[in-house]
Amino acid sequence: MNKAILALEDGRVFEGRAFGAQTERVGEVVFNTSITGYQEIFSDPSYAGQIIVLTNPQIGNYGANDTDPQAGTPHIEGLVVRDFSPLASNWRSQQDADAYLGQHNIPIGSDIDTRTLVRHLRTRGVMRGALSTVPQSAEALLDKARNAPSMVGLDLATGVSTSTAYAWDEGMPVASPSELLGEAPPARHHVVAFDFGIKRNILRRLRHNGARVTVVPAGTSAEDVLALKPDGIFISNGPGDPEPLEGPAGEIRKLLGRAPIFGICLGHQVLGRAVGGRTFKLKFGHRGGNHPVLNKLTNRVEITAQNHGFAVDPGSLNANDIELTHVNLNDHTLEGFRHRNYPLFCVQYHPEASPGPNDSLYLFTDFARLMDENPR
Repeated sequence: MNKAILALEDGRVFEGRAFGAQTERVGEVVFNTSITGYQEIFSDPSYAGQIIVLTNPQIGNYGANDTDPQAGTPHIEGLVVRDFSPLASNWRSQQDADAYLGQHNIPIGSDIDTRTLVRHLRTRGVMRGALSTVPQSAEALLDKARNAPSMVGLDLATGVSTSTAYAWDEGMPVASPSELLGEAPPARHHVVAFDFGIKRNILRRLRHNGARVTVVPAGTSAEDVLALKPDGIFISNGPGDPEPLEGPAGEIRKLLGRAPIFGICLGHQVLGRAVGGRTFKLKFGHRGGNHPVLNKLTNRVEITAQNHGFAVDPGSLNANDIELTHVNLNDHTLEGFRHRNYPLFCVQYHPEASPGPNDSLYLFTDFARLMDENPR
């Protein structure tokens, strides 16, 4: 069994056992506190450019399957865990997680003190790192970590976006006989979705709420979107810094008031910039499945799934145009807003529950209602 080495740019080095691919990768080292859903995390395009540390100590024990991935391939740069299981035991498992990541050239570092590592990242902030499962010195790996690109100013969304438009017509899959999802209703709306790294379960939720979806590349012009005659426009999640996406934000700005708009995660940040706001990088971000968010419209608390390292500055938004609707109860960062004059709203967290709580599924219903109330 080869040794795995994780080197952080500040000089901290962690050693463990190697699984997955025999290779080395660099990226921003971040942590996620979710208890389940590791395959969804591996395959979420929002994790492009990042080495993921999972705080749940045992990972890999329920294997991998063909239903849970949120994209065609995993997008993480590497995985760091406390105890990686090379064996899988679950009725839905079709492959062990070691082989799933290994076939996509992704290294795994196991037997690493993730409690100490996460406390270090919380104290110092997320930082660049290098993970290797091939023999080399810690000093050489440290140099590679320090030469890795910074996440600030990095456009990763364009790289994970689709290159051509495509139609999506798949509803929510039934993962268990106890689920009472039912069939997706007939499509009554047409939604055009900007792909900045869109998750499959977002597309499935849109379809299950009565929309047929056309997914378009991140750089699609406003004119081309309107030519598709959308009833609604969706702005997706994705990786990287929203600030370099001024081109897409400018095109989305032209769409304000032309059709109802709904944004999630990076889509929330891009919409924030489209309406004149600013974004900034968080110290260690929000990644997990149990983050409390206050809905200021209902005064109810939602438990949410989150994955982001940037946030919208609420003080940069024009209060005459923008109403702040959701706030994070851990650090009071902005989690959602809506436009006072246009049918537009967005949230920083993930309401599609893949995996995660179902507290926020109403947002998809709200989007469908907006399309009903604002026919083209």
